[in-house]
Amino acid sequence: MSTLANNKGGFSRRGFINTGVKMAAAGALAGATLPAVHAAEDNTIQIALVGSGGRGTGAAADALSTNKGPTKLVAIADVFEHRARGAFNQLQKQFPKQFDVTNDRLFVGFDAYRKALDCLRPGDVAIFASPPAFRWVHFAYAIQKGLHVFMEKPVTVDGPTTRKLIELAKQADQKKLKVGVGLMSRHSRALQELAQRIADGQIGDIILMRGYRVHGPIGYFASTPKPPNISELRYQVQRFHSFLWASGGCYSDFYIHIIDHCAWMKGAWPVKAFGLGARHYRNAPDGTPYVDQNFDIYSVEYQFDDNTTFIMDGRCISGCADRYYSYAQGTKGLAIISAGGDCGQPSRIYKGPAPKSSNLLWESKVPPGEGNPYQNEWNDLMEAIRQDKPYNEAERGAIASLVTSMGRMSAHTGQEITYEKMLNHEHEFAPGLDKLTDDSPAPLLPGPDGKYPVPQPGLKKDREY
Repeated sequence: MSTLANNKGGFSRRGFINTGVKMAAAGALAGATLPAVHAAEDNTIQIALVGSGGRGTGAAADALSTNKGPTKLVAIADVFEHRARGAFNQLQKQFPKQFDVTNDRLFVGFDAYRKALDCLRPGDVAIFASPPAFRWVHFAYAIQKGLHVFMEKPVTVDGPTTRKLIELAKQADQKKLKVGVGLMSRHSRALQELAQRIADGQIGDIILMRGYRVHGPIGYFASTPKPPNISELRYQVQRFHSFLWASGGCYSDFYIHIIDHCAWMKGAWPVKAFGLGARHYRNAPDGTPYVDQNFDIYSVEYQFDDNTTFIMDGRCISGCADRYYSYAQGTKGLAIISAGGDCGQPSRIYKGPAPKSSNLLWESKVPPGEGNPYQNEWNDLMEAIRQDKPYNEAERGAIASLVTSMGRMSAHTGQEITYEKMLNHEHEFAPGLDKLTDDSPAPLLPGPDGKYPVPQPGLKKDREY
């Protein structure tokens, strides 16, 4: 299947920031009559950014580039001052006319999210791109303030936080708040058309799905022992990919997009998962041992209620062959879902099982101006806000996060994990995050050797660590 591994069609939010700047000029709806479902009398929707790393800064750029009416950024919050200041400098330079963040509206600390959201009025928008563990905390405060929300994925990391998020989604509905979740595959026009074609039976009944994200270490996948110049709590928040409580680890953060869009193509959520995983040579290039909680490889077999199988393979090891795409095999043909990356174009349908050019039946062609799924998700959210259309992706995002955690837990425990077991599991990795301060102890403590608890399949069967 090497012909599928073409990364040219891949997308990244950071890669679209510069494109978003060019689109910003299209941001005003001159002369349009808009419903008063947001705060500003001049129809400008104000935005606060909570979590200002690369992902959050990219989301803010997309928000300021929407073609569904004027927007401006009025507050930035982060636990780390250098990140908040970095987003401040970058976004001020890129969007000078829409940038209204003053130094006294740049907030730092674990309570910074409250201060940033307090700068907004009901009907404005909060962006949440801090580590996923904090999603339910920030979402609850946004609902209290009457704010629309865009939250990055994953939105939960375990069963208890999933149940909290689903309940909060219902509260948002009751207040008619609009909620977007950063599973941008759902807003890829290519994947939207492919999903409809699969639903119409163009590849027959799906009998097997496969997803791959195998590449070298990225982000904060691996971590060495904490240096002395930072607290344990701040170290774990800073390197959130390394810690299950903060992010669900690399499995949840890296693989959720493919897991979500494969379930979408199937039209159902998996009911159980059977996973494998392992740690290998776990040293930094200088020989310092890595002490994080991630496995280096994962292979999880998800099963749907009709016994269809979806296999998700992940690996973060340098020097190995890379694969990063997804496909669905049906009784009539093969669908290439993502040609590269999380939702890279073009999507394709072939007759039979082989992706040969002679078998090509359909290839996606995206309308002009709609090729960027990151921008599409913002345009779709803003349109729903301005037109007061029902729009709440929070529960679906929580379920996608839960299904991802289901596979991760299976690999980490060595047990088959069902959807119901994952949803109703009582192990909350980090309870009480709504009361966290800079002086709080970290939710996870290292042993005397500086290493953090790691999953032990077969030894720890009911918890991941």
